[in-house]
Amino acid sequence: MDEEAIFVRQAAVMDVGCHSALLMVARRRRRKDPEASGRWAMSPTGKVRLALHETLTGDGRVNTRGIRSVQRAVARLSESEQGGSAVFAFATSVIRDAANRDEVIGRVADTTGIHLRFLPGREEARLAYIAAGCWLGDRSGPLLVLDIGGGTVEVAYGDDQEPAQVHSLPLGARTVTRALLPGGALPKKRNLQAMRQHMREVLESVPLPVVGPGVNVVASSKTFLQLAKLAATLERPTRAPAHLTLSSVRTAVTLLAHTDVRRRGDLPGISRHRAEQSLAGAVIAEALMEACQVREAQICPWSTREGLLLERIGASRGRRSGRTF
Repeated sequence: MDEEAIFVRQAAVMDVGCHSALLMVARRRRRKDPEASGRWAMSPTGKVRLALHETLTGDGRVNTRGIRSVQRAVARLSESEQGGSAVFAFATSVIRDAANRDEVIGRVADTTGIHLRFLPGREEARLAYIAAGCWLGDRSGPLLVLDIGGGTVEVAYGDDQEPAQVHSLPLGARTVTRALLPGGALPKKRNLQAMRQHMREVLESVPLPVVGPGVNVVASSKTFLQLAKLAATLERPTRAPAHLTLSSVRTAVTLLAHTDVRRRGDLPGISRHRAEQSLAGAVIAEALMEACQVREAQICPWSTREGLLLERIGASRGRRSGRTF
């Protein structure tokens, strides 16, 4: 580390999701030279793997094994937080929508002292928009943010620091897999074209924003990132997955549909613990991009978690400061 620089922790956010729990902190960089101080650094300081989708019962409860895994993850991450600001801990839709969510929250609080909070879907969409705007930095024109989570899909659109439109739809990759693709594969009674058409019809009833000239389109979440990695390898092996086109998503949908679920984890970019829901995620991404008339999107590594952290340190008000942060 630069001897001239000192990092002082200012805020911490713990995100307990379906596949992992992660602790993210923000620190302000201070230097002896006052002119160079004030920059922020944001980075994860701990991660614990979870698989809560495997612990959901038929009636939508997180079973005892799942609750214990959350308890252990929260305890481990809270122990790694040495001093600094209090941790804002929140749980995503897998716990928020569980039939026994109060039991989960209560048992975690009893054993760790950490009370997990929930963010409404529309708030998740707003925070994803804040994060994408800060990550882009200086830009001109409106911003459209697409985010596919496990339980829900978030869409935000606007031309200011706050979005003018936000949507949260119960069409996450895990949700659609459980409802329409048992085990991650197409059932015999439904072919791929029927699945695609179904998703299009579902989105037709939602007043989603439509992309016009000059609109910046950003795609957040692991679903979009994995699709971009897969597409980059298939189309241009040397290209970094910085962008994702609608045509490449269509190619990915076909490939995933014709690949055995057990082998999808062997495909470039597709992680084994997300292989089961990868087809649903790709079909949703395709339908969402079609509905918003998106031909190409830029992949953004920041989403709700980073937006929340930016707001807690007050950096979201300086959106045009750029990704140097």
